[in-house]
Amino acid sequence: MLGNEAEKKSILAVITTDKDKVTGAVPIFIAANEAEKEKIAVFLARSLDAMVHDLENGCYFIVNQ
Repeated sequence: MLGNEAEKKSILAVITTDKDKVTGAVPIFIAANEAEKEKIAVFLARSLDAMVHDLENGCYFIVNQ
């Protein structure tokens, strides 16, 4: 990082197959299965110019770059 400006990351969305694992103030996308979860995550990340992270508990989250 250059200068004193801190880069702030924000969670933009959560994608899961288990609605009981998430709650919050960001958009939550409930996928029917693992394939759909991955497809939604990739499309959202591409559209938002963001990154996908896997929590390895059935949830992905999208973070701005």
